[in-house]
Amino acid sequence: MSLAHRMKTLVRDGFLVKFLVVGGLSFAIDLGILALLHEVGNVDLWIATPIAFLTSLVFNFFVQKNFTFQSGARAHVSFIKYGALVAFNVVATDVIVNLAAGAGQSYALGKVIATIATTAWNFLLYKHWIFKPAPEHDGDIVDLDASATPASGPHHRD
Repeated sequence: MSLAHRMKTLVRDGFLVKFLVVGGLSFAIDLGILALLHEVGNVDLWIATPIAFLTSLVFNFFVQKNFTFQSGARAHVSFIKYGALVAFNVVATDVIVNLAAGAGQSYALGKVIATIATTAWNFLLYKHWIFKPAPEHDGDIVDLDASATPASGPHHRD
């Protein structure tokens, strides 16, 4: 399947549009809290950045799971996977924001760069790993007790 066909499918199915809208809201929450903490509260960037980021990610998890991907995956399993991705994203975002600030650029520019990077890998990981739909089955019910013992043989009783 070509990349263009895959993108059309993602847009048609609504995953990509919903993902980006929810991501935009998450970014607004993130940047707003970061600016509030750093500019108003004089909180150091090394502390303000992960606080803002984690707050927006809690919002993001619940809205992406229930709205974007409408995932029926077990919440605790998805949350563990999400937590692993969050840990990686926190470090990546903190490093990118502080590298930008250390290079004389605005921390907000660093935040934008970090957001672009994390958005790309997050969509793929959300769709194919974290909120991956449960595999479809044909509806057959297997009686494990009946299939575990043979119907005839030395231990068969009538």
